Amino acid sequence: MDIYDEIRKGERGAWVSISAYLVLSAFKLISGYLFASSALLADGFNNVTDIVASLAVLIGLRISQKPPDSDHAYGHLRAETIAALVASFIMATVGIQVIYGSIRSLVTGVEVEPDVRSAAVALICAAAMWFVYAYNRRLATQINNQALMAAAKDNLSDALVSIGAAVGIIGAQFGLPWLDTVAAFAVGLLICKTAWDIFRDSTHRLTDGFDEGQLGDLRSCIAQIQGVEGIRDVKARVHGNHVLVDVVIEVNPLLTVMEGHEISDRVEEQMRRIRNVMHVHVHVEPKAEA
Repeated sequence: MDIYDEIRKGERGAWVSISAYLVLSAFKLISGYLFASSALLADGFNNVTDIVASLAVLIGLRISQKPPDSDHAYGHLRAETIAALVASFIMATVGIQVIYGSIRSLVTGVEVEPDVRSAAVALICAAAMWFVYAYNRRLATQINNQALMAAAKDNLSDALVSIGAAVGIIGAQFGLPWLDTVAAFAVGLLICKTAWDIFRDSTHRLTDGFDEGQLGDLRSCIAQIQGVEGIRDVKARVHGNHVLVDVVIEVNPLLTVMEGHEISDRVEEQMRRIRNVMHVHVHVEPKAEA
């Protein structure tokens, strides 16, 4: 599958999230008003902010499809990573709001008893969002798309928020309003943890960080190629959901330029067989005599 075909496929996941949030936020807000559930209303407003996060992912995927130009020789694929970074900021904001709301509820001691039907609404919405999460996670894994994976994690956090709202509503029916506070606080912490994970991964990629284990696998693969007698250096960086590789290899100093070029071609060909390796730059050096 072409690089840009994968990105276009990823757009479907973003549209699924946006559509789900539009429907579920309206359902929650209307039900929260009718059933006098502040927890459900808060969950609905949470989904409204999630529409913004999904739009950021969609815009990032659209920008990343722009072909290379004079200012972006490798294309615009890092827009995916920037979109994931923006999504992490929005998730962190939501998580902090949930934590703040739970603490404020604990301090003020406000106790409400919403209609139990609002708990059913929250659980239905949680189930729906879980299916959206499963779809986006499977699609993101299939096309190795970081921005869509961030959106999927956002979907999961929203499903957990709805479950937390349902726990609080049910607890209020049994005279245990503090369950709402405990559940909301725990969910808020989980959202912030997820946002931090996405932020850490995105900033690592944007600063050209690369997993040492994967770098070792690339080195081992290159070392097995016929004609390569040594490896002086291997570097790699992530560009969107693809990898750029720079390698300095050692060859027999008595080889002709053509023979050294053929070895370089073999290295490039072998590297491109590895999924998501987009570009390989090979520099050939004569092997120093012992």
